[in-house]
Amino acid sequence: MTDPFKEADATRKVLTVPEDAEGRIDAWLAATLAGDFSRSRIKALIEEGAVHVNGAAIGEPKRKIHPGDRVEIALPEPRDPEPKAEDIPLDVLYEDDDLIVICKPAGLVVHPGAGNWTGTLVNALIHHCGTSLSGIGGVRRPGIVHRLDKETSGVMVAAKNDAAHRHLSDQFADHGRTGPLERAYQAVVWGRPRQLRGTIDAPLGRGMDRTKRAVKREDADDAREAITHYEVVERYGETEDGTSLASLVECHLETGRTHQIRVHMAHIGHPLIGDPEYGGAFKTKANRLPDEARDVVNGFHRQALHAFLLQFEHPSTGETLHFEAPPPADLARLIGALRAV
Repeated sequence: MTDPFKEADATRKVLTVPEDAEGRIDAWLAATLAGDFSRSRIKALIEEGAVHVNGAAIGEPKRKIHPGDRVEIALPEPRDPEPKAEDIPLDVLYEDDDLIVICKPAGLVVHPGAGNWTGTLVNALIHHCGTSLSGIGGVRRPGIVHRLDKETSGVMVAAKNDAAHRHLSDQFADHGRTGPLERAYQAVVWGRPRQLRGTIDAPLGRGMDRTKRAVKREDADDAREAITHYEVVERYGETEDGTSLASLVECHLETGRTHQIRVHMAHIGHPLIGDPEYGGAFKTKANRLPDEARDVVNGFHRQALHAFLLQFEHPSTGETLHFEAPPPADLARLIGALRAV
């Protein structure tokens, strides 16, 4: 194993344990360096031999600390990431030393995985950010704190360093309940919800197909809280019975579960136009539209969902950052065709 203390390019931190400190060294370091490292990262550094106490490597996260101990931490230069840099164009809305905000296009997978090991947003960010990535968990890669489905467009933020990653992750885990975090989406759905404004509070879990999600009973083993607030902002094709053929709905997330908006809107009987997983049974509704609108709807081959608003607290300055992005060309064309109805 490489000794981090012998690496010429290692950065060192030196700390002295105060008189009132006690307990495990990993817990003490996590509390002392809360703005810089997570406890899991500190544990990994200890096990890698990168933490010395009074001149000797400890290797054991459970080691007790004592007042006056001299603690040295060697931080090796971030390793190259497994995903490779790829020159993929990005629509950058904001960037500084801590984070980058982009508008993700539909069709771009966020993170490498089965069937998508290249051509992802992570590959693009590694190329774009280069050496400005100081490392997440010791690896020079962007910190993904939230995701959008492959075929969902919209605003996303990624962290460039451990401190920013931890701060942003905490905000997303809190769901904006105690801070300024806000996420809002535009969705074009079939029909019109009976209530023009409401809240869908329905737990989600895995469906019969493990790639899909479904509404679950609260006592189900895999049920996770999921809350979506929605408001109908436009109605298209008013019918004689007072309903609509389609609607533009603004959704604000109180939680952020996989496929949450898509499943919740389908659950109340108004799936997203173009959604192959949760709205396939509604495709024939396009036959009720005028020819031009019908052709546009039938040619729209992804869920009509766009993350148009993202707001959060900057991890270093504490400033509230607010970003909005208009719908991309294909979604704007769809909305325009329905407005003409």
